[in-house]
Amino acid sequence: MGGAHSCMGRRSIVEIINNLAYGFSISLLPINLLHCFVGVLIGTLVGVLPGLGPVAAISILLPMTFHVSSPTSALIMLAGIYYGAQYGGSTTSILINIPGEATSVVTCLDGYQMARQGRAGAALGIAAFGSFIGGTLAIIGLMLVAPPLARFALRFGPPEYCALMFLAFTVLSYIASGSMVNALMMAGLGLLLGSVGMDFMTGNYRFSYGILALEDGLGLVPVCMGLFGISEVLLNVEETATRQVFEGKIKNIYPNLQDWKDSIKPIGRGTLIGFFLGILPGAGPLLASFMSYIVEKKLSKHPERFGKGAIEGVAGPETANNAGATAAFVPMLTLAIPATATMAILLGTLMMYGVQPGPMLMKKAPEIFWGVVTSMYTGNVMLFLLNLPLIAIWVKVLKVPYPILFPLILLFCLTGAYSINNSITDVIIMNIFGIVGYIMKKVGFEGGPFILAFILGPMFETTLRQSLMMSRGDFSIFLTRPISLILLIVAFLVLISPLLLRKRLELGTDAT
Repeated sequence: MGGAHSCMGRRSIVEIINNLAYGFSISLLPINLLHCFVGVLIGTLVGVLPGLGPVAAISILLPMTFHVSSPTSALIMLAGIYYGAQYGGSTTSILINIPGEATSVVTCLDGYQMARQGRAGAALGIAAFGSFIGGTLAIIGLMLVAPPLARFALRFGPPEYCALMFLAFTVLSYIASGSMVNALMMAGLGLLLGSVGMDFMTGNYRFSYGILALEDGLGLVPVCMGLFGISEVLLNVEETATRQVFEGKIKNIYPNLQDWKDSIKPIGRGTLIGFFLGILPGAGPLLASFMSYIVEKKLSKHPERFGKGAIEGVAGPETANNAGATAAFVPMLTLAIPATATMAILLGTLMMYGVQPGPMLMKKAPEIFWGVVTSMYTGNVMLFLLNLPLIAIWVKVLKVPYPILFPLILLFCLTGAYSINNSITDVIIMNIFGIVGYIMKKVGFEGGPFILAFILGPMFETTLRQSLMMSRGDFSIFLTRPISLILLIVAFLVLISPLLLRKRLELGTDAT
């Protein structure tokens, strides 16, 4: 028995080594290295510029991917933008006390105080080292967790996939930071607009109203560019706050021995927190960075130092958000469940290339899965080598006035939307969704639930109808199959958990 387990263990190790070798043979191709470099460079720039997050950047740059040689290269570049933005966000948090990325909000608390104490270099350095270590270890975790998860998901048929899509919709309340009702309303709108165009099972056109441009449905690219890109420009243009960049000389960017003693445990804990929260749909790097900061403050012998320049308050959260960003690829690639709005856009990009994410991805398109996973190794090395030497350049970029920067972004959006199909209709759709996205953000509605439902809606509809065809219209098929039943129970628990939590809080308040 022990010999059988030992044989299986050796076979698994050999399989992992073979997969890694295959992945590196793809990711180290010159064209893929170039796309990885472009992605992480743009991602760092996106993280540095306050107000322009990875969701907006990926939406704006989606048209570029249609001129890329393969879906593998496109996803390598877009993934680089995503985890590169986590690196860049720390720069603005530390130097100007404004988070370039939402995940770097916590870094402001101690990073900026370190800069004011003349330790900006140490803060930037430990952020870069922590990000590199957290991202690299999370890639190893991704490589180990994803294959068995995908093998388990191979047992899925249409009912199981339908239940899985339903579970994905229920986590909308966690993807959105606002109310659950608002999230579900946006999801309903996303489902409705996702059904525009041809019904693939009957061939009939729905909600196209005789408009030729709508017969193929609303394009993901113009919708994303408008909802996240144009709306972000409009919001930032009306901001009147001035940015005061830290003017002191940045020196000693390599942490000293004491800095490492203080940071090594927070980096280890941040990696674990980031990875496990990153896998959970809706949690992702934002929650991971906050959780890491809370844990470090609780475990510290001197919690009073937090908020006054404690290096642990930079090392832990910066490690956690990078580990979380990498771990978010696990449910997206293996189960086709995007954990964040960014992952939803990456999922849609794969589908636009005719690639179906999910458990069959490793079997049908191993070059994409292992090529993207191994590209993260090289991407993290590139980011580490880029981040520290380019700090002086990023400081100068921060001084570029918004009135100059955002018209250029707007021009890029207009050109990109038109270049997809050389269609003015796509430009109109982008502008409409830009205005809609702007209004949504002003009144407290978020685009994440909408875009998730917009992308997953057609898949949910197709699997639902296939399941009912299998059962001749009997809905009990979802309850008689064990996996779909478990998924539906989990979805139900997710839906009622906010109500249970609220009831518990009310009971606790009444008791006091």
